[in-house]
Amino acid sequence: MIRASFCETLKSYGSEPLENWPPPPQPFGNGVAVHTPPGPPFAPGVNLIRASSNRGMGGDGNDGRSGGLNWTFTAGPLRLYPFTLVATLKRRCHLSSGCVPSDAADMITGNDSPSPPIAAQPHNDPEAGVVDIAAASASARGWASDEEFSDPFDIGNTKNASHESLMRWRQAALVLNASRRFRYTLDLKKEDEKEQRRSMIRAHAQVIRAALLFKLAGQRAIVLGTAVTPPTPNGDYGIGLEELASMSRDHNNSALQQYGGVKGLSKMLNTNTETGVVGDDDELSERRSAFGSNTYPTKKGRSFLRFLWEAWQDLTLIILIIAAAASLALGIKTEGLDEGWYDGGSITFAVLLVIFVTATSDYKQSLQFQNLNEEKRNVQVEVIRDGRRDKISIYDIVVGDVIPLKIGDQVPADGILINGHSLAIDESSMTGESKIVHKDQKAPFLMSGCKVADGAGTMLVTGVGINTEWGLLMASISEDTGEETPLQVRLNGVATFIGIVGLTVALSVLIVLLTRFFTGNSKNDDGSVQFVRGKTSIGQTVDGAIKIITAAVTIVVVAVPEGLPLAVTLTLAYSMKKMMADKALVRRLSACETMGSATTICSDKTGTLTLNQMTVVEAYVGRKQIDPPEDGSQLNAAVSSLLDEGIAQNTAGSVFPSKDGAGIDVSGSPTEKTILHWGVKLGMKFDAVRSESIILHVSPFNSTKKRAGVALRGRTDSQVHIHWKGAAEVILASCSQYMDASGSLQSIDEDNKVFLEDAIETMAAKSLRCVAIAYRTYETDKVPTDEEQLAQWTIPEDDLVLLAIVGIKDPCRPGVKDAVKLCTDAGVKVRMVTGDNLQTAKAIATECGILSAGADSVEHSIIEGKTFRELSDKEREQVAKKISVMGRSSPSDKLLLVQTLRKLGEVVAVTGDGTNDAPALHEADIGLAMGIQGTEVAKESSDIIILDDNFSSVVKVVRWGRSVYANIQKFIQFQLTVNVAALVINVVAAVSSGDVPLNTVQLLWVNLIMDTLGALALATEPPTDHLMHRPPVGRREPLVTNIMWRNLLIQAIYQVTVLLIFNFSGKSILNLKNETSEHANMVKNTVIFNGFVLCQIFNEFNARKPEEMNVFEGVTKNHFFTGIVGTTFILQIIIIEFLGKFATTVKLGWNLWLVCLAIGIFSWPLAVVGKLIPVPQTPLAKVFIKPYQRCIAARRNSD
Repeated sequence: MIRASFCETLKSYGSEPLENWPPPPQPFGNGVAVHTPPGPPFAPGVNLIRASSNRGMGGDGNDGRSGGLNWTFTAGPLRLYPFTLVATLKRRCHLSSGCVPSDAADMITGNDSPSPPIAAQPHNDPEAGVVDIAAASASARGWASDEEFSDPFDIGNTKNASHESLMRWRQAALVLNASRRFRYTLDLKKEDEKEQRRSMIRAHAQVIRAALLFKLAGQRAIVLGTAVTPPTPNGDYGIGLEELASMSRDHNNSALQQYGGVKGLSKMLNTNTETGVVGDDDELSERRSAFGSNTYPTKKGRSFLRFLWEAWQDLTLIILIIAAAASLALGIKTEGLDEGWYDGGSITFAVLLVIFVTATSDYKQSLQFQNLNEEKRNVQVEVIRDGRRDKISIYDIVVGDVIPLKIGDQVPADGILINGHSLAIDESSMTGESKIVHKDQKAPFLMSGCKVADGAGTMLVTGVGINTEWGLLMASISEDTGEETPLQVRLNGVATFIGIVGLTVALSVLIVLLTRFFTGNSKNDDGSVQFVRGKTSIGQTVDGAIKIITAAVTIVVVAVPEGLPLAVTLTLAYSMKKMMADKALVRRLSACETMGSATTICSDKTGTLTLNQMTVVEAYVGRKQIDPPEDGSQLNAAVSSLLDEGIAQNTAGSVFPSKDGAGIDVSGSPTEKTILHWGVKLGMKFDAVRSESIILHVSPFNSTKKRAGVALRGRTDSQVHIHWKGAAEVILASCSQYMDASGSLQSIDEDNKVFLEDAIETMAAKSLRCVAIAYRTYETDKVPTDEEQLAQWTIPEDDLVLLAIVGIKDPCRPGVKDAVKLCTDAGVKVRMVTGDNLQTAKAIATECGILSAGADSVEHSIIEGKTFRELSDKEREQVAKKISVMGRSSPSDKLLLVQTLRKLGEVVAVTGDGTNDAPALHEADIGLAMGIQGTEVAKESSDIIILDDNFSSVVKVVRWGRSVYANIQKFIQFQLTVNVAALVINVVAAVSSGDVPLNTVQLLWVNLIMDTLGALALATEPPTDHLMHRPPVGRREPLVTNIMWRNLLIQAIYQVTVLLIFNFSGKSILNLKNETSEHANMVKNTVIFNGFVLCQIFNEFNARKPEEMNVFEGVTKNHFFTGIVGTTFILQIIIIEFLGKFATTVKLGWNLWLVCLAIGIFSWPLAVVGKLIPVPQTPLAKVFIKPYQRCIAARRNSD
């Protein structure tokens, strides 16, 4: 018996060993049934037995931490446990001689050569598959200053905020209902647990492959191949799900070869590696039935009952329920069941109503977020079916599909490489290591969820959905751990400030009322003293004390605005839903509001500012301009042949018959498609040309090289041709000759070079993208013959022969000039960052309105990426603010510009579509990826996806971002007005008379109007044009502006003054002297309550337009607002007229209703007059910030 003890964790989802494979479905995660594929019969004579495990894992609440496991080898056939997991051995284990040999460890990760020692790795984003730039640039942006004292609620950008700063504001916040308050914030504990679980599950693919490692540890021998069980037919297919899954999971090349390689496997799967599956509904359904669908179980959203439970967790509501229960018991005991239940019962009903309405609102928000998350997960991928390339949902992929892959794509399923050129895969999402793995026929296995880092290729799908490692990973961690936004954090600070004031007021009221009660200064409505020592019964004393405590607690309910931070979530949920209709998919909540603070937008040109509808409008062959450009009769046959070869072979696109057979369809990037269309018009026969030569090696296009190349060998003459295509000036610089229209070679002397350069500049000045096509012959004996050497071969790019230069027209999008002007008027500077040359960029920028006619006179407004890159840091900062156009820029130039602008205090939005744009998208305050042309890597690094690639949609995002901020400010103004008025009225009345005019039930109703219903009404206001005629709101500017202070103080003072006058002199004003004292008090208090509520209803209109005179403009367009205000008014009438016992009110006559309506309506003209009062420029918040900071500091120190 040989014992091998591992340093890190080996875990099993199953708890019992299996005697027979395949095992039955195993529970995975939260009760998801998973069919476990079989393991190969490794090492006869060696049996693996699990000795011990500290903790389980999955959906049972365990946090994924683990202890060590001991494994024992015994005689007998090897039996693996289902879904055994191992931590990534090379990264997480210290591989010592007592554990496993290092070369064997390399076999686990699929590396043929020994690996160097693993150094500390930077944190990787497992979703995006790129190195986390935040870690590298944190110190540059001064995040280390988090340790110094600052307002914990002042977090300018939560996108890259540290866990320490996020934890700090949570600890500083005053919270009554944590489960509700923090529902939509990042769950820090779950995030850590999720990362631990992700780390564990990533290694699933490796542990089964580690079965060979176990054998090596036991036998100290290396066996590179094992016998493979012949495949078992599965219906119409020659291989079953279990064999496919086993081969893919184990990366078993021996099995693949035994099945006949890719060709043999494709025959077993009834697919063609060139044309794919047939693709009719019946066949696709049959494949899903045999091999599964490309979906994975997701955890269900929270039920309505869960939201009810969370709404119930509010401490003040619990206290009120307890007080209501005590009041109910005492009331029934002293007054009997008929009359005694009213006080306690009405409070209980009011609390339950608050809980129900709150839960309903939260539940609807949750459903909206679920729908948006579904949209985010629904990736569109390209697939070859029936010889055509189509875009389909990732969920529709089936086993047997042929998938073309290019830079930036996500591998949508497990598969086998059919063919590829320089294909490099970033497997960090599965292995946790940022090492790029090159794929070829020796290492053909592709894992779902990984990203294409370089090159291109096609793959055959062999595993989908839950039968892939990625599917298991997603099924386990699909639960969203939330995300907070800067506005949400700041509103928690506002809520904490208001809450501290409210608690102080409530405590003061409690002390005053209890003192007055027990000293005999509190009187009943009939004038009798409420408490007389020695005479008042215990029951009456307790009942009186409970009413006082209930009143004080209710003040806390009103004073602590639990719903204020959640109003951000409400308006974001509403905005995100509406933004989908405006072609913008929000991936990060915080980006939606941050976009409202954007001061500059760095935009791509192609497809964003332009239509992406390219056509070749000019063409030069040598010194001759071909007019019209598609007239192939003007070209010599030799020139046509070489052009056809260069166009058809040096492309990632394809030409195929259209569905109706009447024409052709072309696939590829916009530029590729344009040149292919041009080639077809010249007479190119795409399939015929491609069949005449063999591709030896490909150098794919990327935005750094700005060119693409291919090496070919003819099938008949074995001659090697090298073709290059790319930016005209880049290709021209590598050419020593050109071929004229007659087919003769001419040297590019100074005169010819000047002519060609002038031709390029002339076309560029007409807004044309200039692309050159060139070739050269190459000696056959210099081409590497070995496959590995050929894969590393650098295609020669010098001494080229220029074949053609074409000018491609991509017209500006309609309306883009107006959109740019709208941004300029809104204080947002638009900068164009493009890979095109300066002349083309300048022409397009002028056409779009980014540059004015005299832009040349402004130094550095137009600059090349290389020039900007070579400046010193200080010079770069001086130049960056002036830049309007950056031409010939690389992704690193774009990143450098973003970093410089952010360093200067700008809030930067960046558009991008390529894989290399990912760092800039990640670094920017708001990353905007293109939905049509954007790669999956770019999309996953972005915050918002522009679904139609249109710059006008970017501007709409700015409008919605500003709308989010404006709506929150409206809600804050409305809520603070209610807070101030309710608190002052109750405090003054309590101190002076020992009674509060607004009782518990009434205040709970006011809280409902103010909190949930007010948020629904005001947080769902659509954006207005007024928002785009003012500068961006700075991220450090106070939430409550001086204008808001003016508005709310005027309304609060008015309400407090009028209602307190009614409280103290209401009997005489309302002519109630002839009524009984008790009835007169009831009428007076009812008028105060009714007038107060109507003030809030009418003040909601004022809150809609804090700065404008006409508060009714567009009110009928917001159905939420009109519906909620109307419903509130109707419910108020019902409460007054029909629920007197419930709310402690009496019915009012029409004359008193007119009085109440007059009190409420007067807030409208008062608001108009108030807006004429000027306000100081210095924010009042700065005056009060120091005592507030001292209070927060004291709370932190006490913690």
